[in-house]
Amino acid sequence: MKIAVIGCGYLGAVHAASMAELGHDVIGIDVDEPKIQSLQQARAPFYEPGFEELLGTSLQSGRLRFSTRMADAAGSSIYFVCVGTPQKRGEYAADLRYVEAAAESLLEVVAPGELVAGKSTVPVGTAARLAEMVSGKVPGAMLAWNPEFLREGFAVQDTLHPDRLVYGLPAGPSADAARALLDEVYAPIVAAGTPQVITDYATAEMVKTAANSFLATKISFINAMAELCEATGADVKLLADAIGHDDRIGRKFLNAGLGFGGGCLPKDIRAFMARAGELGADQALTFLREVDNINMRRRIRMVELAREVCDGSLLGKRVAVLGAAFKPDSDDIRDSPALNVAAQLQLQGAVVQVTDPAAGDNIRRSWPQLDVVETPEQAADRADAVLVLTEWKQYRELDPVAFGQVVKQKRVLDGRNALDRDTWTAAGWSYRALGRRAG
Repeated sequence: MKIAVIGCGYLGAVHAASMAELGHDVIGIDVDEPKIQSLQQARAPFYEPGFEELLGTSLQSGRLRFSTRMADAAGSSIYFVCVGTPQKRGEYAADLRYVEAAAESLLEVVAPGELVAGKSTVPVGTAARLAEMVSGKVPGAMLAWNPEFLREGFAVQDTLHPDRLVYGLPAGPSADAARALLDEVYAPIVAAGTPQVITDYATAEMVKTAANSFLATKISFINAMAELCEATGADVKLLADAIGHDDRIGRKFLNAGLGFGGGCLPKDIRAFMARAGELGADQALTFLREVDNINMRRRIRMVELAREVCDGSLLGKRVAVLGAAFKPDSDDIRDSPALNVAAQLQLQGAVVQVTDPAAGDNIRRSWPQLDVVETPEQAADRADAVLVLTEWKQYRELDPVAFGQVVKQKRVLDGRNALDRDTWTAAGWSYRALGRRAG
């Protein structure tokens, strides 16, 4: 099939290369010319394991190319809309300018019988409005909503081997035609027996935000338990292990620590609350405000813990921050808890050195006030305290004996409960973590 992907950011670029890998003829469209040039030269504009290799092979196959001209997308069977929906400045609501602009531009090239398939995370009701716009301008053209469920660090795997396919289809006879086109796009994935959920627009739109809200709630729940553990002397890691054996609960996403960040969970739960308010159902999601509050309190608590460890004052203390991306295997620093903590430490007088295996350039561009170094050893040189704030494998596997020769004081704050406490304390380190006793 000939496929167009509109928007070549994180979602769109991975989707375009993955669809070419499935054998389709794909063109990626974006208004950002430097980004398009980078992608066309097989240089990934972001860090994602396995993506640059996939990009290179897809371009070499001749099945993938990129352009800034929407006209080059004409004649496609499906046009995937993959543009961003950031949080509006000063509001909780999602900013739909980019989705609306993409849809309006597509009206110039879409033909009857072709399908516009939205993948962007949008407030419920957006698809129905866009469907009216598309069918009103191009009778016979269709719109479906096919939400994405990518995890940063696993995006290629999640695209080529998803755990489910969700199709939000139009009402009436065009539903069968829309589904047939989507099934043809995902033919190898469908043939592998991947579960399919066929539904209406509203349900498809809600799937991603409902999933993210549930995950955010689970993370904030265990972090609320961490607050109680600190008050009672209980151990949140052992607590999570114990309740995680209940298969109704499960152990995944029960890792207490610094909380969630990134470009999805925070803005998606806020947009969900905003849309519920617009629909007069705001009471249904008031609990998400506390989920958000618990998450933000973790950052404040980590700064307080660092101050405690540094004898009650951060003024003039050298602090190493290991990890700046919001999660490992990513260079995404949007709403990063680690960077928020690093900046607060610096504001309170600490001399902060930050390191991250992938996000260094992004930090230098967006947080020029922070001192960024290349290695954990450079960051920890003569440090009074070491904070592990993103659980990269490199940091989990540090040798505490050798690392202890670099620092001034053997004090480690494990912001992700990622280190082996016994190993570090045996090497002479004082160990602190959110929700756990001091070691």
